[in-house]
Amino acid sequence: MIPATQFRVSSRWRTILRCLTAVVFVCAGANHFAHPRFYLKIVPPFFPAPAALVAISGACEIIGGIGLLIPPLQRAAGWGLLALLIAVFPANLYMALDPDRVPHGDIPVWLLWFRLPMQAVFIAWVWWVALKQPRSPHPSPKKTPPPPPI
Repeated sequence: MIPATQFRVSSRWRTILRCLTAVVFVCAGANHFAHPRFYLKIVPPFFPAPAALVAISGACEIIGGIGLLIPPLQRAAGWGLLALLIAVFPANLYMALDPDRVPHGDIPVWLLWFRLPMQAVFIAWVWWVALKQPRSPHPSPKKTPPPPPI
């Protein structure tokens, strides 16, 4: 059984990290509109309509981040952000495979490669703050089996 105080601390941390995650996604999404050239250069060439993809992914990050802050929308926002993190992985891979495409050449190549496994960390983070069901500090009552027939 989890002590109630530990449950409150865990719940508090989850709330704090959910808010931080929301801020990160909203800022990252806004950055798609503030600096679209960076994102346009890392869209793999076989993807259609790079400008639309950059705008859509930026809007989805903003909407998903805001959704994390609205309790009835948290789960839907979490699923949407997980889908988005998976959908943008090809751009991260393309950036690592062709670092000359990165507009700011001052990003070390090792960091571009490190970004790839970090995507799994971001996915786990979003899952934990938006989708994982917290454990209740009170165990559910156990059903007692009916008495044996006489």
